[in-house]
Amino acid sequence: MKDFRNKVVVVTGASSGMGRELAVKLGQRGAKVAISDVDPNGLAETERLVKATGAEVHSQLLNVAEREAVLEYAETVAKHFGKVNAIFNNAGIAHHGEVEHMEFKDIDRVMDVDFWGVVNGTKAFLPHIIASGDGHIVNTSSLFGLLSEPGQSAYNSAKFAVRGFTESLNQEMIVAKHPVKVTCVHPGGVKTAIARNATMSGDTDDRSLTEAFEKYLLRMDAAKAADIILRGVEKGRARVLVGNDAKLLDLWVRLVASGYQGVAARLTGAAIKRFSAK
Repeated sequence: MKDFRNKVVVVTGASSGMGRELAVKLGQRGAKVAISDVDPNGLAETERLVKATGAEVHSQLLNVAEREAVLEYAETVAKHFGKVNAIFNNAGIAHHGEVEHMEFKDIDRVMDVDFWGVVNGTKAFLPHIIASGDGHIVNTSSLFGLLSEPGQSAYNSAKFAVRGFTESLNQEMIVAKHPVKVTCVHPGGVKTAIARNATMSGDTDDRSLTEAFEKYLLRMDAAKAADIILRGVEKGRARVLVGNDAKLLDLWVRLVASGYQGVAARLTGAAIKRFSAK
């Protein structure tokens, strides 16, 4: 897929952040766009923005963790447009908390959206994308799908799982000689609402940590991130690292292997001590 003109593209998690920017930029590139999210107000605003580009848009409320709903959604979109060329499985949530203090439901919630949401979207749309003859599946992992951080075990688990699932899928498409490219996206610090909306467990002060995280780590504009992702997809890249932080930390982990864990633990521990009010 060297360009998106007249292609039918699905974007989940489209009510804000990278999802919104991807949808708008796809519309600007001539795609027909299907957008979904659980946030009705944000989704309506994204729909307005995509329509302003002159693109045809299909909008629907959808929880990607609900498998049957996603399967029905795939059929609805395919029937509406007549085909589906690509999906950006972008929807995601976060949770901060140590394994010692988390409840099982905290982990389940993140895995249901961040991992199973990707699996549901991929499985539901894959037959249509193969049938299109010019398809692409784009799954959003994270910098935290390349290295782990204390307090991010649920999110790390989901994002590492997305990476493994997506890289395996890519190889399967090559073996089967299907006309489908597969890309795994690893954003670094992008300015989105995911940290602000994250749930927490334990005794850390969520406001202080979130403000510090957004101030010091979320530096890249979501629109710029979307441009990087779309360029990577147009070039057929199997992996897209978004931001210099993602590139540098990926290289660091490759060089030092498991040695990064002690450094990350000390740095994160110091940051929590500094910014947590408790």
